[in-house]
Amino acid sequence: MNRETQPDVIRYDRAGDGIVTLTLDNPGRSANMMNTAFRTSLEHCIDRLEAERDTIKGVIVTSAKETFLAGGDLSAILALAPGDAAESFRRAEDTKALLRRLELLGRPVAAVINGTALGGGMELCLACHARFCVDAKGVRLGLPETTLGLIPAAGGIVRLVRMIGLQAAVPLIVEGKTMAPAKALSLGLLTDTARGTDTALQMARDWIGSDPELAKPWDRKGYSLPGSTEAYVADSLYLRTAPTLLMKKSRGRYPAQEAAMRAAIEGASVDFASASRIESRHFAAVATGPVAKNMITTLFFHMQEANSGKARPEGIAPRRVSRLGVLGAGMMGRGIALAAASRGIDSVLKDVTTEAATKGKDQLRAQLDTQIDRGRMSRDRADAALDRITPTGAATDLAGCELIIEAVFEDRALKSTVTREAEPMLAPGGILASNTSTLPITGLAEAATRPDAFIGLHFFSPVDRMPLVEIIKGRETSAETLAGALDFVQQIGKTPIVVNDSRGFFTSRVFGTYTREGAQMVEDGVSPAVVENVAADAGLPVGPLTVLDQVSLILTNSARQQALRDAEAEGKTLPPAAGYDIVAKMVELGRKGRAAGGGFYDYGADGTKTFWPGLATHFNAGDTQIDTRDVEDRLLYIQAIEAIRIFEEGVVETVRDANVGSILGIGYPRWTGGVLQFVNMVGTAEFAARADALADTYGERFRPPALLRDKAVRNEAFI
Repeated sequence: MNRETQPDVIRYDRAGDGIVTLTLDNPGRSANMMNTAFRTSLEHCIDRLEAERDTIKGVIVTSAKETFLAGGDLSAILALAPGDAAESFRRAEDTKALLRRLELLGRPVAAVINGTALGGGMELCLACHARFCVDAKGVRLGLPETTLGLIPAAGGIVRLVRMIGLQAAVPLIVEGKTMAPAKALSLGLLTDTARGTDTALQMARDWIGSDPELAKPWDRKGYSLPGSTEAYVADSLYLRTAPTLLMKKSRGRYPAQEAAMRAAIEGASVDFASASRIESRHFAAVATGPVAKNMITTLFFHMQEANSGKARPEGIAPRRVSRLGVLGAGMMGRGIALAAASRGIDSVLKDVTTEAATKGKDQLRAQLDTQIDRGRMSRDRADAALDRITPTGAATDLAGCELIIEAVFEDRALKSTVTREAEPMLAPGGILASNTSTLPITGLAEAATRPDAFIGLHFFSPVDRMPLVEIIKGRETSAETLAGALDFVQQIGKTPIVVNDSRGFFTSRVFGTYTREGAQMVEDGVSPAVVENVAADAGLPVGPLTVLDQVSLILTNSARQQALRDAEAEGKTLPPAAGYDIVAKMVELGRKGRAAGGGFYDYGADGTKTFWPGLATHFNAGDTQIDTRDVEDRLLYIQAIEAIRIFEEGVVETVRDANVGSILGIGYPRWTGGVLQFVNMVGTAEFAARADALADTYGERFRPPALLRDKAVRNEAFI
């Protein structure tokens, strides 16, 4: 074998049978990336392939890394300015030209996909004539660019539409769906799958030796788009309704999704070269826009840092939990037990009685049965998880647990009781945690004999679907305890943020301002329908009034009363806060929330809901006219301002945790990049000015904190 190494990234190996293997192997990196070095190396390789074409039998493209090719260089996208659209278009066209040269080489080119191929990696594979993929656990294929505010830019949209038709391709492109190899094979995106890389390589060699067709379908005379007719590029009803459904779902907040659909539909009715240019133009528009920068910053870079253990104290040996105790078999407790058991951790689920704990496990069984019926889980996997959960009413059954998580009702006295009961059962060096969402950890740790081994682990409901865990350090929580908590959160596949102790911590404090601002607007006379609809238009997943009903107005009112009592005990006076007066009045009127029969909404037996007419008679709701921009800004700004206060107080220590926590924990719109990235997008100077205007009109709660004022003077971002 004659082997030469091309600059930096791609190895060019030519075997005696005339088959060239291009091996992607970026030195010094754990994964290959479609960056400038990659493109330069690919160009050199293609130059050589074209020069040696007459003596080459075929080409195999594969990778030396665990992943095939991770995608483009997102840091380069972040560096783009709004005026860089032309440069962005040029880069996309240059990359397309390279892949097109490979596609038109005149020799069979096969991709051997030995690991995950997403974004640019998948686009490279689609440019090949055949694709053989290792069907192993964890391998994912697809074009997920829209989930980061971008669209495919190396011909992914153009080729996918031409391979499987517009109607089948658009959901994959617009929603950024990724898939396992078996699914990709069923869609016709793969030629075949294999159990191992060696087998896939042999498949590719056999295919090259079979004298395959070298022209792609769209380069052959008489080609027609799958699913098209003489009149339409796809079903006419689909073409009429798909854009409307997209706008209904995205509310126009995600430019990349609209751009992806436009590129797909517009490109389907023109030739390949024109479709490629259309794709590049749409890419340039979104790549230089603010939403892409917001989403890349938080959903890629900040998430990557959070999941890689960036917050973990250094110099502490990693630890794993093999036996977990959970106190309380309610919705949160049993959800935590299942999350751990699903990851192979034996879990003891304790309640007041064994019967109560068993009931909790039975509810988990019913939950899993539903997932099995929907094809989302296998029976074997569900049974294995349930087998790891032991229901009990006896504290002694907690013996040997390396971690015990208390998930009982939000009552300080009750939490203290179960803490004292469970702590002696911990394994040596074990950790005790509370799942509280509001009560200060330092106070709860007073019930423990080892407060240094006490920490907050705030899960979100429903536990099986919510990816975030808010880790709260008490005043005496040790670095070892924090490290162990972070290790556990990663062990069960959740994303952690770390905050310091404070009532409500980060997520509950920020989210509370959102729900109360919605209530305050109703008290101010704003139509509740306007409040809820504007929240949806802004990309907030659940309206503030709906949340208050679901959480229970009694609980919200009780939390406020508890805070007032605590402040009085400490000789302090809490200032008035928006939204609490109307909540208290609603409770007095018997409107206590959905579970109690109704709150802001009346609920029908058939699941429908309508606004309670009493909102108009008791609060004059609907009498006050308000600009919808003010409604949106009140809902978004109040959360961002509270996040700045929390950051200023040192409760949350990093911009990363504020942004990740707000998106994953409380549903702050993804297009913003999170609470502090939203401020960066607006600009701190402009944000402060708008906050002042809101304060002048609606109350001092919108007045910019000192930290914002300081940054606004220099228009300095939160980084």
